[in-house]
Amino acid sequence: VRSDVAMTGEISLTGKVLPVGGIREKSMAARRAGINVLCLPHANEKDWDELPDYLKEGMEVHFCHDYDQVYRVAFNQNDERDHKK
Repeated sequence: VRSDVAMTGEISLTGKVLPVGGIREKSMAARRAGINVLCLPHANEKDWDELPDYLKEGMEVHFCHDYDQVYRVAFNQNDERDHKK
């Protein structure tokens, strides 16, 4: 697993990535911890877009619908269609 990746959200028993709150705070904590790659629930993309640019700068974000997408990012097998800088 890549050491520069963090994920937030809940994964259901069927593998769906469910949305969560506190994207701003979680992004700030990841930045402080030296994380620069985030996996966020696809349903939280609007929350990410509303963050100030200084919080998003230098972060590589993947919006995931299901566990397979999280797996590809965590094990460096990412798919560009899930990616946003």
